[in-house]
Amino acid sequence: MSEAATHSARRSSLRRWTATIRESIATELWPLPTLFIIIAVALGIALPLLDRAVDSSLAPGFERVLFAGGPEAARAVLSAVAGSLITATSLTFSLTVVALQLASSQASPRVLRTFLKDPTVHWTLAVFVGTFAYSLTVLRTIQDGSDTFDPVVPRLAVTLASLLTLASVVMLVLFLAHLARQLRIETTMRQVYLETSSTINLVASTMAVGRTELPEWPPDERIEFSLATRSGFIRSTDRSRLLTIAIKYDVVVREEHTVGHHVVSKTPVARWWPRDPMRHVDDEERDTINRAIAGAVDLAYERTASQDIGFGIRQLVDITARALSPGVNDPTTAVHTLGHISATLCSLAELPIQSMGLTDDDDLVRVIIKPHDFVSLLDIALTQPRRYGAGDPGVVERLFQLLQEVGYRAERSEQSEAVLQQIDRLEASVAAETYDFVERERFAHFAEAARAATVAHRWL
Repeated sequence: MSEAATHSARRSSLRRWTATIRESIATELWPLPTLFIIIAVALGIALPLLDRAVDSSLAPGFERVLFAGGPEAARAVLSAVAGSLITATSLTFSLTVVALQLASSQASPRVLRTFLKDPTVHWTLAVFVGTFAYSLTVLRTIQDGSDTFDPVVPRLAVTLASLLTLASVVMLVLFLAHLARQLRIETTMRQVYLETSSTINLVASTMAVGRTELPEWPPDERIEFSLATRSGFIRSTDRSRLLTIAIKYDVVVREEHTVGHHVVSKTPVARWWPRDPMRHVDDEERDTINRAIAGAVDLAYERTASQDIGFGIRQLVDITARALSPGVNDPTTAVHTLGHISATLCSLAELPIQSMGLTDDDDLVRVIIKPHDFVSLLDIALTQPRRYGAGDPGVVERLFQLLQEVGYRAERSEQSEAVLQQIDRLEASVAAETYDFVERERFAHFAEAARAATVAHRWL
């Protein structure tokens, strides 16, 4: 790998950066409504001017479909539209808040981002506030007649306000139907699964694959640490920037944590050392390198799904754990969620081996990355469901089935070994519960089937 590898790393970083920005914008409620307000105000100013210019030349057939009232009627229509749209906007916002509260209590607080990203909510609010702003803007252009000039009624503009009101009513009906569907826990689980699948596809399309021979670990006295400037979750890492820094200062950079890990201010986010063992780095250059490396690690106050595969699994695990809690006691939801967790883990198992090193034009490893770890994600996915669900026969059966599915899809020996270890741990958890002989025989059959699928696929 040479110059092509460098360009590939830059393209991958650009795609990851774009995904992060898109995620940040999608979870904000204000951008689209604000854009619609600006467009509505501009349209409310321009359309009355156009109305005056073409009003006398309109065809008779076209005039029959336009607003035909006088100034008072036009004011009444626009005032009614503006007042009703403010009420509808308040209703939409209130229902959205209720939906967020229900999602937080029934599923997990971490799934609220899926509601905030819902485009139906964004478009509904945008149409409502846009129609409101347009009506107010047009309202100011209506003038009563006098002895010196005729009354001014922008018929095109008032007609458009009526059409926008009808569109708002349709949007309200669609929003209510959509909201009823969104409140279902099955919809929430599917959204989290689809979002996680999209993240897996992004990671797969932007990562370098294949095994890379990493440089030897230097003595401890040569290793420098780049510290986090503040506390937060690692939202993304600009590896193209890290590669540029490593080449510029002739050093090797090693990531300390994966995306999604929480770091504390003034703790290491990366290690680095000069490639030349005889080179001495002075204090000024050390500070410059440390600041540059720390700047390539984007920290946020919360985890996002743009590049963090583990965040999607964490959300699904949280839903499972809450469903198994004594206060909720909904094992059916837990079983359904385990199905989505199984599908996610199977997709992860089939990802190719991610290269742990980025090289320069001379094929020298400059950046050692911290890729996602299937074994750790498998443990995160199963630990809490196994702990909280070991006493429910349906959940135990689904856990064994999950391990059988993942074991069959496991591509490498370390993945198969991790699945076999999880089968052993699940059997130990089940053994501590008070099941009768028939149930234990059934669980033993499920465990054997999971082992057989894992071992058989490993030798295919």
